[in-house]
Amino acid sequence: MGEILVEIMRPQPDMPLGMPGEFHGPYPSGAPAIFADTVARLGKPAGIIGGVGDDAFGRMVLERLQDDGVDTRLVSIAANASTAVAFVAYDSAGERDFIFHIKGTPAVAACSLVGDIAAFGISKPLPGFFHVMGCSLMSDEDFCREIYKTAGLFRSIGARVSFDPNIRPELLGGLSLGALVAPIIEICSVLLPGHDELLAISGMDTVETAALELFKNPCLEVIALKLGGNGCRIITRDEDFSIGVYEVEVIDPTGASDCFDAGFLCGMLDGLSLQDCAKQASAAAALNTAAFGPMEGNISPKNIQKLRLQS
Repeated sequence: MGEILVEIMRPQPDMPLGMPGEFHGPYPSGAPAIFADTVARLGKPAGIIGGVGDDAFGRMVLERLQDDGVDTRLVSIAANASTAVAFVAYDSAGERDFIFHIKGTPAVAACSLVGDIAAFGISKPLPGFFHVMGCSLMSDEDFCREIYKTAGLFRSIGARVSFDPNIRPELLGGLSLGALVAPIIEICSVLLPGHDELLAISGMDTVETAALELFKNPCLEVIALKLGGNGCRIITRDEDFSIGVYEVEVIDPTGASDCFDAGFLCGMLDGLSLQDCAKQASAAAALNTAAFGPMEGNISPKNIQKLRLQS
């Protein structure tokens, strides 16, 4: 559950958003949408709860999600409203700058699923994961509360809650990060943070102390720590290992983290070892970086297997 939007991107690094110049897009995007789309392309049932406007951008995103197999029955289409947009630029160091047009759009319109689970047939078969992105919690107070409620609802019917903090300073504003994520951290089974996000959420100074602090929560099973070009580190109460990246020509890193989440959780659904979950996740992320656009990578089980065999 989370924001669905289009992304309009600078085609080259070091083209600041505040200067006239070329943009490419619109591309289907929104971290939750990228995640759901990747899950579907990996052959798992996937659905998303959110909203778009009844406009060309909204129709384009919905068509892409549906074509890739995402269940969009719980995506509302708002008449006389505009689909959310994010403008993105990179610098030569790979750092991103965003301008979000989300507040007040259908992307964060409060919608309640409570009481409607059975009507949509979502409880059968039992869902594997309900995935939450931190950026969705930051977008709108009412929408945030609905995500809390819906996460609890899905957990009550058997889903595990997975959480990617995905902190966006442009959206966080003056909100307290700890207070914002606490209701999700309390019920989280799989945590998929970046290095700085892990430290910020735990309030600790090192990965090791952060893990010890977070594993005080009996719900938490796995921390899949994403380290960008340095790969990932998987930590449980019993295991601690690292996996490197798959070498591809990186064209655009946008969305790679969301694809990593999808690959990792799909591996868990298949009962793979955590080593193989991490390798599948890393391969999905690498494939997405090999194309321009947030969810334009040629991700499929076949291509993931091919990349793993080549490396």
